[in-house]
Amino acid sequence: MFSCFANKQPFFPRANEILRRERTRPRTVGLMMFALALVLTSHELIAEQAGRPNVLLIMTDDQGYGDLSINGNPHLRTPSIDGLAKSGIRFERFYVNSFCAPTRAALLTGRYPVRTGTYGVTHNKECMRSEEVTLGEAFAAAGYKTGCFGKWHNGEQFPYTPPGQGFQEYFGFHNGHINNYFDTVLIRGSHPEATKGYITDVLTDEAIQFIRRHKDEPFFCYVPFNAPHSPYQIPDSYYDKFREMSFDEAVSSFYGMCENIDENVGRFLAVLDEQGLSENTIVLFLTDNGGTAGVKVFNAGMRGGKTSVHEGGCRVPLFLRWPKRFAEPRTVTQIASHIDLLPTLLELCGIEHPDGPPLDGVSLVPLMNGQTDDWPERILFTHNPIDEHNRYPGAVRTQRYRLVREIQGRQGGSSATENDENAKPWQLYDMIDDPGQKQDLAKDQPHIVDRLAKEYENWVDDIFSRPLERLAIPVGYPEENPVLLNAPQSRITGSLHFHSGPGFAHDYLVNWSDLESTVRFDVDVVRAGVYQLDLILGCPKDQAGSQVQIQIGDERLTVEIPAVDAPVIPLPHRDQRSEGRYVNRLWGRLSAGTMSLKSGRQQLLLKANSIATDSVMDLKGVQLTCMSQE
Repeated sequence: MFSCFANKQPFFPRANEILRRERTRPRTVGLMMFALALVLTSHELIAEQAGRPNVLLIMTDDQGYGDLSINGNPHLRTPSIDGLAKSGIRFERFYVNSFCAPTRAALLTGRYPVRTGTYGVTHNKECMRSEEVTLGEAFAAAGYKTGCFGKWHNGEQFPYTPPGQGFQEYFGFHNGHINNYFDTVLIRGSHPEATKGYITDVLTDEAIQFIRRHKDEPFFCYVPFNAPHSPYQIPDSYYDKFREMSFDEAVSSFYGMCENIDENVGRFLAVLDEQGLSENTIVLFLTDNGGTAGVKVFNAGMRGGKTSVHEGGCRVPLFLRWPKRFAEPRTVTQIASHIDLLPTLLELCGIEHPDGPPLDGVSLVPLMNGQTDDWPERILFTHNPIDEHNRYPGAVRTQRYRLVREIQGRQGGSSATENDENAKPWQLYDMIDDPGQKQDLAKDQPHIVDRLAKEYENWVDDIFSRPLERLAIPVGYPEENPVLLNAPQSRITGSLHFHSGPGFAHDYLVNWSDLESTVRFDVDVVRAGVYQLDLILGCPKDQAGSQVQIQIGDERLTVEIPAVDAPVIPLPHRDQRSEGRYVNRLWGRLSAGTMSLKSGRQQLLLKANSIATDSVMDLKGVQLTCMSQE
């Protein structure tokens, strides 16, 4: 039995009570009675477990509400997802954050993402605190087999990764995206593994194997697909269909990826039928934020897409099917959100929420049962701070109104800086009379603006009661050794900058052209010991010879940077933007030596003592390997 909580009750609580009673009886009789009790208890538990529903939770990445044929898209065909919606419970007004990582943290914990420490998509701002209780931990503690197959995006190093957050089996990747969708390298547990095939098909294969392995015991299978997130890469058969319809490269790829997802959802449903699991498996489908490439073609009449705190950035589909309990299809029109999925699933599966932080979400089971008369009026909030101190952009959603405060800037405020200097005034929209948000009512309805704005400000004060911070990177856990510190997790000074702009996943540092430049990683050494340090880098022959100092605490190493080849690996991008933004390279490795590190939080600092020519190197990351423990 896998247990995630120190205070969790023993797996055989009744057997333990019997054991205590039998200590007062003669030894032989007591042992016989105890053995019989164990057998009876085991059979009871097996019978009980056999009746519990399985859960298959499928989430796609950057697919908007309008990117499904059931929601009116005239260009796409998504029959498998449409069929799931028509045969189950369809939530018409379901809301998430407008960025990837915050939505995932809220879904996994039942708490608003800022409470979990998640407030961005890169630079370790996407990392969820390890003390949060996740769906994986709750289901594992209740005796379920737990598996995660796909994009995690809530922490890059153990214990912030799926194996540290309750998932007994994991196959996927940790970052916000992956550069290559064909024959790529994924992570099994904590070890890289080469794959063959298109990534969505590969992840489906793995999740199906998990289902088949655990068909005779309850399972919780979390499948966060990374498609149709860019880079836009898709097999020709899907792409060509939409190019022939005169869509541009990005839309053709995006729509092709959506149809490939639908086929894989169909594969899941077919396997559940084949294994006799359909009746007692809860299947959910949702997406993590508003759409991207498809928004310009069809957005179901909504305003905004990914990164926006308008309706189109936050409203997504949610479909739930469980034939054994919900035989009749139903549409739920009450507002609901990502924070509600954990309490809902725990109630459906008869699982008590383990001890941990308080929830923000509520169970949606009454709505699923059609009990709407006494359902309370709710207020849902959206906030994408990006910086540790920002109160905006943000939004308030009631059953009727959406109150919005935006930040001007690239990608709808995703590059916002401290103190919200570009925050616009509050906007108010009546989402019943004006679902497209064409008429701002803020001047006409100031009392509603004031009331909802006050609710938002009080809520922000509450969720920020624990200050946000970029968490230190743990090193030294035996569950993940070596540990790679990726360039976007660093803090930089001087001339250094990221190759592709803001420093999203897989980016690297370039233009190390002055002695004032530094690269700093905040690390938390959990085991004192001797560590091997390797630089992951590239350096052309004509720039070799610079000298770099590496410092952690009182320990220092100095290394001369040789010529290290790091060729670019061509990728099957469909659009020109992807070619410049997503660059794969075959990075080189330079052993810098060993250090004796003390336990505790400290800084790993790199700086150049000399620069041979124009630039020191291109830096992808630093790898630390615990060689021996003190």
